[in-house]
Amino acid sequence: MAGIASPTFNKRERIVSRKLIEQLFSKGSSFSVSVFPLRIVVMETARMADNIPVQVLVSVSKRHFKHAVDRNRVKRQVREAYRHHKQILTEKVQQEQTLAIAFIWLADELHESATVEKSVKRLLGKVAERQFRGER
Repeated sequence: MAGIASPTFNKRERIVSRKLIEQLFSKGSSFSVSVFPLRIVVMETARMADNIPVQVLVSVSKRHFKHAVDRNRVKRQVREAYRHHKQILTEKVQQEQTLAIAFIWLADELHESATVEKSVKRLLGKVAERQFRGER
């Protein structure tokens, strides 16, 4: 199933390893790109046995939204937008690599789902362009 993007977003596609999260946010091993209201942090790793080309983390700070219901809404919007547009990256990732991606919410207010989807699509496009052009 490598190279074929499924229209689902299952647990294997999520970053759950604390070690991987620490590597993702350490200096020098990753790069970031911003398109308001999101920032994306990307790191390239070796492909593991689970054969997933891209793994994702969605983070919304309690500083931006005090109520969990608002944080959960934003995370749901970002996950859904990613699910619709993940083929932008998954089709281009090489067999021996996995991309670890963190979406970080930057805004203090809620946005329409269409705005979030447009931002996610632009971010994925920028990452694909930068990653597969050979730039680090």
